[in-house]
Amino acid sequence: MPRALWKGAISFGLVSIPVELHGAVRDTRPHFRMLHAEDRSPVKFQRVCQREGQPVSWDDLVRGYEYEKGRFVVITKEDFQAAALAKSRTIDILDFVRLGDIDDRYFETSYYLLPSAGGERAYALLREAMRAEGRVAVAKVILREDQHLAAVSVLHDALVVTMMRFVDEIVGMETYEFPAAGEVRRQELDMARMLIGNLAGDWDPTKYTDEYRSNLMRIIRARVKGTKPRLEEAAEPRQAEVIDLMERLRRSLGAAPAATRTVTAAGRGRKANASGRRTAKKTAAGKRTSAKAATGRKPKKAA
Repeated sequence: MPRALWKGAISFGLVSIPVELHGAVRDTRPHFRMLHAEDRSPVKFQRVCQREGQPVSWDDLVRGYEYEKGRFVVITKEDFQAAALAKSRTIDILDFVRLGDIDDRYFETSYYLLPSAGGERAYALLREAMRAEGRVAVAKVILREDQHLAAVSVLHDALVVTMMRFVDEIVGMETYEFPAAGEVRRQELDMARMLIGNLAGDWDPTKYTDEYRSNLMRIIRARVKGTKPRLEEAAEPRQAEVIDLMERLRRSLGAAPAATRTVTAAGRGRKANASGRRTAKKTAAGKRTSAKAATGRKPKKAA
């Protein structure tokens, strides 16, 4: 098992459950170093004083906060220590809320919570109680000197803790202007809903891959071997501006076989009904004409 990133306990009320924090996501992007083009030797970066133009050693560095353009206030190690909260090894649960009530903008990186030795039964008890109540725990935890807001949720047999943003980190929607629903026409909405219905499916994360990263890794492996990479063909670029939304919707629906069949069948049904009504009218009119010609009188209506 990978080494734990953090060890502590989940704490709420008088309950304390020993747990370990393990990574639930990984960075799969390739990472690069800067090289000297002439001899392909790695390049070191120096810390240079902008005013003097000279390199500065680590011992001569301090941390500064820019409170105005070009003006800084120095924050010392003692200042950071004074601001720091008392270190704790607990995930302190504050509330149990419904997951659907938390805005997606608040969520950041997720980790697995595993029970430490002796905490398995209490861990399973908390997990099943949360599952039965349909609740997620909102907590605070200190990691590497920083305090974090976190959500503890149930995922299958695991408890997952997701680091969250505080409310003052969220950009309010009132900062921007969004189009009103009144700008949507009924016909456009019906066609858009039909397109969404034809593309509806179940969530399967294995369907979605990073083609750019795959191509980049193919190039890297080919360069190492001295061969030519076989790359996936790039998709046609999408136009940034939609000129005629209705026309684009029609094209999209026409490109989907299921949609085409639905639209075509509906069209045939409407045409058949209209044709049937016209035929019935012609037949009835013909009978009335024949009756009048034979008797010289209009035919009586049936009782």
